[in-house]
Amino acid sequence: MENKSIIPKPILILIIIIAAAALAVGVVILGLYAYGVRYLTIPVDPNDENTEYNKFFGVVDRDGDLYRGRIIYADGLTANVDAKTGTISYSNGDTYDGTLTNLQRDGHGTLHYANGDTYEGDFKMGEITGHGKYVYSNGDTYEGGFLDGQKHGEGTYTWANGSVYVGGFDHDKKNGEGKYSWADGSVYEGEYKLDIKDGKGKYTYVNGDVYEGEFKADIRSGKGTYTWANGESYTGDFANNTPNGEGTYTWTTGRTYTGHFVNGEIVRTEGTDDAGDIGDIGDTNTNTDNSTAAE
Repeated sequence: MENKSIIPKPILILIIIIAAAALAVGVVILGLYAYGVRYLTIPVDPNDENTEYNKFFGVVDRDGDLYRGRIIYADGLTANVDAKTGTISYSNGDTYDGTLTNLQRDGHGTLHYANGDTYEGDFKMGEITGHGKYVYSNGDTYEGGFLDGQKHGEGTYTWANGSVYVGGFDHDKKNGEGKYSWADGSVYEGEYKLDIKDGKGKYTYVNGDVYEGEFKADIRSGKGTYTWANGESYTGDFANNTPNGEGTYTWTTGRTYTGHFVNGEIVRTEGTDDAGDIGDIGDTNTNTDNSTAAE
């Protein structure tokens, strides 16, 4: 008679229970998957092999788009997703309405900051990049180009007091050609370098005076012409905001003086005793150029 391997009844029952439990778990998992429940891990930067991961646990729709759930970002920030309201609410108090790619803001959307600021426009890989409009809680607005959350490219910054700058930006600083119109009526149009007037430009003062020429480090320096509202003018060298060097001063009577100037004064030599005084010259630093960077 052959020996038969007989499994003890308690062990057989245990095996049946484990198999049934495994089957039940499988059925539940399949049911949850069919319902749209997902746990996703998405690289922050797919092109970086050392990148960190953002995670999502929740429900996706038939197209695979996030429907309801929670995002945990690599930097510790979390967000609740609710497709019914179309809003993503972040743990820092910000809210976002717009498109996502790989769990990050990407495409067009509106971001409402907890501090009251609002941005509407383009996003790329979670950053404000492209074209958009940023409205500050203090009433200032900026519309134009952005790169990684900073004003970059061509744009218009309007202060709440009515001052306006239209022109180029480079990483939040005015750069290149631009026009700054102050609320008091003063206007500068010309070149900027890293937020200061530098290069060739024209400054029109509220009192009607006009300077057109070269600027260096936010002051009149180099060659230029200053024309007073009363019609008198000086053309020549400037340094420290005043006529310094060789130049020609012209009075409204048509009389002119060509010669040397120091700190805005005619250097009198033999034959220049009858030269008149020159007018008071405006200060280019009366109005400051200070815009607020997007957070």
